[in-house]
Amino acid sequence: MHRLNTPFLRGILTFGFALALWQGVVWVSDVPHFILPGPGRVATSLWANAALLGEHARFTAFNLLVGLSAGLALGVVTALNLALSPGARLLLRPMLIFAQAVPVFALAPILTLWLGYGATSKIVVVILVVYFPVASAFFDGLMRLPAPLADLAQTLEASPMRRLLLLQVPHALPALASGLRLAVVMAPFAVIVGEWVGSSRGLGYLMLMANGRGQTDLMFAALVVLAAQSLVLFAGVERIAKGRRKAHHANQETGSALQ
Repeated sequence: MHRLNTPFLRGILTFGFALALWQGVVWVSDVPHFILPGPGRVATSLWANAALLGEHARFTAFNLLVGLSAGLALGVVTALNLALSPGARLLLRPMLIFAQAVPVFALAPILTLWLGYGATSKIVVVILVVYFPVASAFFDGLMRLPAPLADLAQTLEASPMRRLLLLQVPHALPALASGLRLAVVMAPFAVIVGEWVGSSRGLGYLMLMANGRGQTDLMFAALVVLAAQSLVLFAGVERIAKGRRKAHHANQETGSALQ
C-alpha cells in the first residue's frame, strides 16, 4: 500500500494533470480537431483501431527489443575488450568517437537502401544508437576502479582477467545502468526514424500514413502507444538497476559485518 502512495500515485497525478492541460488547451484555443485532437478523440481512436495499432506496435516492439539487446551486447563486449587490451583502446576508441560524430539518423536512408525496407535496417539503426552510450559508459566505469581495490588486486597479483571480472565489472555495473538508461530513451526515437525513412509496417509508418490522410487522432494514438512502449522499457531498466543497487548495498553490509 505504501508503494501505491509514492511513485505510482505521483505517476497517476502527473498523467491526469497532463490530460487536463491538453484538454484545456483544446478548449481555450478552439483549435480544429484535425490539427490537435482532444484526449477523448484520441482515446476513441485507440479503441476503434486497437487491432491495427497492435499489429504495427508488435513490429516496432520487435525492432526495438532486438536492436536494444544487440546494441547492449555489442557495447558490453566492446567495453570489456577496451578495458582488457591497451592495443584495443589505441585502435578502437578513435573509431568509436569518429563513428559517433556522424549522425546515426543521417545514415538511416543509406541503411534502408542497403538492407531494405524490412526489420533489418530498423534494427541496425537502433543498434548504432544504443551501442555508443552503453560502450562508453561501461568502459568509463571499468577504468575508474577505486584505488584501494586496485591496490588489493596488485597485492594479490591478480591476473588482468580476474581483476576485470572480479573487481572492475561489479564496480562498473552502475555506470552500465546509466548508459542503458540513456540508450533506452534514444532507442524508440531511432526505430521510429528508421520506419519513417522506409517501411511498410510499424508505428512510424502508421503515423506517416495517418498524417497523410488527415487522421490526426490516429497519429496521436500511435504516438501514445509508442510512449507506452518507451515507458515500459524504461521502467524495466529502472527496476533492474534498483535491484542491482540493493544487492550491492547488501554485499557491502555483509562485508562490513564480517570485518
